[in-house]
Amino acid sequence: MAKTFNSYLEHLDTGFWRGLCERRGTLSRFEKGDAFVKCGEVARYVGYIKSGTLKYVAYSDDGSEHVVGMEFTGSFVADYPFSLRGREARVSIVAVSPCEIYCVPVGEVVALMEADPAVEAIVRDSTEAIFTTVYDRYMDLYRKTPQERYNHLVSTYPDLFKLFSLKDIASYLNITPTHLSRLRRKV
Repeated sequence: MAKTFNSYLEHLDTGFWRGLCERRGTLSRFEKGDAFVKCGEVARYVGYIKSGTLKYVAYSDDGSEHVVGMEFTGSFVADYPFSLRGREARVSIVAVSPCEIYCVPVGEVVALMEADPAVEAIVRDSTEAIFTTVYDRYMDLYRKTPQERYNHLVSTYPDLFKLFSLKDIASYLNITPTHLSRLRRKV
């Protein structure tokens, strides 16, 4: 990605998180379709993505999938902040391509937070950065038309269409695949 897809990374102490994952984590491999986290289970790990792409999937009552987030090589993956509080995941996090992820047990992160106020502050700042990113995306659903959201995605992240299916991108934009096809023809 030419520009940072997940803007929270621009306001995060990425050196701390990457170092933590690489030093204390175990490098694990996930194949396409494997779950890093399953909805309804308590996530066990926080990870740094050495390679690959993942999607965050929420499910409707009828079982329909809705892509609510995406992660890429060089970023982080977690059911954050629910995993830190021992709560069940509200999403599944699924590999879209083969991935290598440095996985750190959530318990180690919690122990570091409890032992070191500086780590607790980093986690608090991370929470704020993630909240801001999610809130901005939420607001865009109301402030921008589907065409505007699509145009922004295409102009800012053209490689996204090489990494994710059109169905996933349509879901992320909160439109149908048919609507996405119409938007693509207009451009």
